Amino acid sequence: MDINFNKNEDYNKLLASDLKRRFAKVKLGGGQKRIDKLHEKGKMTARERVDYLLDSNSKSIEIGAFAGEDMYAEHGGCPSGGVVVKMGYVKGKQCIVVANDATVKAGAWFPITGKKNLRAQEISIENRLPIIYLVDSAGVYLPLQDEIFPDKEHFGRIFRNNAIMSSMGITQISAVMGSCVAGGAYLPIMSDEALIVDKTASIFLAGSYLVKAAIGESIDNETLGGATTHCEISGVTDYKAKDDEDALDKIKFIIDKIGDYDKAGFSKTEAFPPKENEDDIFGILPKERNAQYDMLEIIKRLVDNSEFEQYKEGFGKTIITGYARIDGWAVGIVANQRKLVKTQKGEMQFGGVIYNDSADKATRFIANCNQKKIPLVFLQDVTGFMVGSKSEHGGIIKDGAKMVNAVSNSVVPKFTIVIGNSYGAGNYAMCGKAYDPRLIVAWPSAELAVMSGNSAAKVLLQIETASLKKRGEEITPEKEAELFDKIKSRYDKQISPYYAAARIWTDAVINPLRTRDWISMGIEAANHAPITKQFNMGVLQV
Repeated sequence: MDINFNKNEDYNKLLASDLKRRFAKVKLGGGQKRIDKLHEKGKMTARERVDYLLDSNSKSIEIGAFAGEDMYAEHGGCPSGGVVVKMGYVKGKQCIVVANDATVKAGAWFPITGKKNLRAQEISIENRLPIIYLVDSAGVYLPLQDEIFPDKEHFGRIFRNNAIMSSMGITQISAVMGSCVAGGAYLPIMSDEALIVDKTASIFLAGSYLVKAAIGESIDNETLGGATTHCEISGVTDYKAKDDEDALDKIKFIIDKIGDYDKAGFSKTEAFPPKENEDDIFGILPKERNAQYDMLEIIKRLVDNSEFEQYKEGFGKTIITGYARIDGWAVGIVANQRKLVKTQKGEMQFGGVIYNDSADKATRFIANCNQKKIPLVFLQDVTGFMVGSKSEHGGIIKDGAKMVNAVSNSVVPKFTIVIGNSYGAGNYAMCGKAYDPRLIVAWPSAELAVMSGNSAAKVLLQIETASLKKRGEEITPEKEAELFDKIKSRYDKQISPYYAAARIWTDAVINPLRTRDWISMGIEAANHAPITKQFNMGVLQV
């Protein structure tokens, strides 16, 4: 019996249990009372609609489930960003589904709602995936209109994307299943085809109260913009559905007729589970974020048959590179080795740190994967690049820049799994959100920040104590310890994977055992989009 393994296992399984608890809370949206009210009106909830639409017993992944967590408290919160986004299968065809959650402020758009909708469209555009919008929204949340209405990445960008996606030939289908007002009315009508549910749905630029105030006309909402009006008089919508289920069935019927897609042609063979026990991940991954472990043991529990062929195994050992398959798909893996390693020259190198040789190796491997059309998977547990005179004199900045350049200009799809630390420039070099991974997810053990909590707290403590001393305050050891704990507590909250997920810096916090599903579905989605751009790293500082 390995006592450390057992302690790690207990700790990481508690994190997975906490994830499950948090997700159960998020799934309730605005709460059971509001769910019951929807049901009384004969309407399904957003999640019920999505589940009904997606093929039963098929895999799906949810994007941005924790968007908005612990945000907008003064406005009553915005669980899951007020919108449900899933990648799944409709009649066997991979799609993105976006459903407004009417239990959250009547489906109104908060700033994070806009960001999440744009992320859904981005995934659809990058992968040429059909996208289905299930509309049930009161429009922009007015108290925060200045944060959602006018800027480039705000509400209006959604409709701009509708137009761009249409020109790209990406299928967009909308069902108006509740309120659809003001500028939001353009989203379904800029889709290829639009459905509307009779009696419970309406669509108009201005509702009856505003019409009365603006032009003095008295009219009810159903006559103004109901299903009969738009299907038989205005011609705005294409199909009338008698209820939610009927609307969703019609969408299935339409999706079923879509032709096959052009493929990128990534290598796919028969899938096999890892030979090593996947559950061991919980015991291998240490409780402390500064503790050592062998990343190879994690990789063996993620790849088919636990088979992994290392590239430059004896060189640049703090980054592991190599080829494998995940659910049958060929992948190139770039992972941070977290144990202390020794070079052939006898130099000891810290795990999780990117050195000159490991940066060079990763750059070359990324180029090779682009040459061979192999998707890249980044497994992050990185504290950053090596510092100090030896590294600086050795040109760590230019070597790091080459790696960042390769990641930036890579044309094969990239997928990032934040396993542990994701600090500073290490986050960038290992394909953080700013470097366009097709999907980026974190395990509950992840930490994302410019530096670790301890390091940041020590720096901030020095600044704080210097400021207090300037004001003539005496700093006792007890006062210093109290300040440190206060600063670290605040900083630790910000490095939580849920803090990152709330702001959509990552697409999800996932149970480690679902990692293969995310990568597999992500590559399948990417296979819809043939690569048209040449790999070119441009000018390199050599």
